[in-house]
Amino acid sequence: MKTVVNLTQQSVIGEIESVLDTYPYHPYQQAFAIPDLRQELIAFVLNRIPSFYSVISDRHIPLAEAEQESLLNYQLPRKRLEQQLHLQNLIHQGICSIVQEKSDWISHHLCEIVQPGCEPSHWFG
Repeated sequence: MKTVVNLTQQSVIGEIESVLDTYPYHPYQQAFAIPDLRQELIAFVLNRIPSFYSVISDRHIPLAEAEQESLLNYQLPRKRLEQQLHLQNLIHQGICSIVQEKSDWISHHLCEIVQPGCEPSHWFG
């Protein structure tokens, strides 16, 4: 038996992590560490690019992460600079769009994450 593997999703997730590393921790990295927002960003990008699939032999055990990575390296068409820049641009657009659309929710959610010891004391007025 054969298994179809979507190589695009793993590639997009890796590129999202790289792009997010260029943003400040607060609020961007912190906000997109929230699983729902991370999934929304992944969906935003995946809906705007073509998908690449590979057929591999069916095995009784799932592919390890390292095996998925090697499949990406060998079986995805080599990205031209133009394609990589387009993908990065889509990620930046997705980050901006989601942050603008959900700014109130993000602010509220990130305020809940703040440690009590880090908040200013209300004892002094």
